[in-house]
Amino acid sequence: MRTRIKFCGCASPEDALAAVTAGVDAIGMIFAESPRRISTNTAQEIASVLPPFVTPVGVFVFPTRAQIERAREAVPNLVVQLSGDESAEQAATLGGVIKAIRVRAEGEPLDELRRRVAEYGAMVPLFDTRVEGRPGGTGVPFAWRTLEGLALERPIVVAGGLTPLNVADCIRIVRPYAVDVRSGIETAGRKDLAKMRAFVAAVRETDET
Repeated sequence: MRTRIKFCGCASPEDALAAVTAGVDAIGMIFAESPRRISTNTAQEIASVLPPFVTPVGVFVFPTRAQIERAREAVPNLVVQLSGDESAEQAATLGGVIKAIRVRAEGEPLDELRRRVAEYGAMVPLFDTRVEGRPGGTGVPFAWRTLEGLALERPIVVAGGLTPLNVADCIRIVRPYAVDVRSGIETAGRKDLAKMRAFVAAVRETDET
């Protein structure tokens, strides 16, 4: 199976075009509090340069319904990713498609992760590292073996500290539906085309093994 790739934190049309050039499947636009937070106008500009089959994903943390509706007015095909500690009821009300699940760096029992994932029904779980006080984008990996076997049961996404140098190990262990990266493809807080290309190449080479 081919591993899908999402580049998160794209903050300009130039970022998005670089991601497309590198060969991604999805780009993440952050609407939550973050140095890479963008306006709905910028989101519209970014979406306008995306070709067919590259999916725009909006990243939110405890949004209001109105905030999501405004984002979807700007980007009608926006996929909603909820990256806070929203309850299953809140996530369903807000139209969540991807739901972040925090995992301690040392890992957690698989049965406990299954239970937490099941609460969100058909939403696709995105596993990220739990760092107190930070909803995401920590740049810290967790023990991937904690997810071993889960990808055989349902599509999952892995995030948290992935880079061109370690993403191959993550894929070999977890075999996820998708991987998600932000800081691992940046230099000095800005998207780096060479790192983007190296990340995609590492994923594709691993998929072939």
